[in-house]
Amino acid sequence: MPFQGNKTELVQKNKKRLREPEEYRVILLNDNYTTMDFVVEVLMEVFHKEQEDATRIMLDVHYKGKGIVGVYPWDIAQTKANQVHCLARKNEFPLKCIVERA
Repeated sequence: MPFQGNKTELVQKNKKRLREPEEYRVILLNDNYTTMDFVVEVLMEVFHKEQEDATRIMLDVHYKGKGIVGVYPWDIAQTKANQVHCLARKNEFPLKCIVERA
């Protein structure tokens, strides 16, 4: 392309803004069959909670009907909920876990 003097060409840059991923709550639901010990075990194994925190969350589930376990990006929240369901089935408990937008 031949030189055309002082002509300046503007190039528009498309900047994509990175956003933080949306967060989702993982919530355990109470039932009348799953033992408290098993709920604490799940909280410690799947969610890496300390004994004290796991017990507190388990008591929320028991007395309030549900307990918030943590807040995670969608894929992690879904994976953790699936792990809970798999462990519950394996141990023949009906423990349920839901994921909802935070």
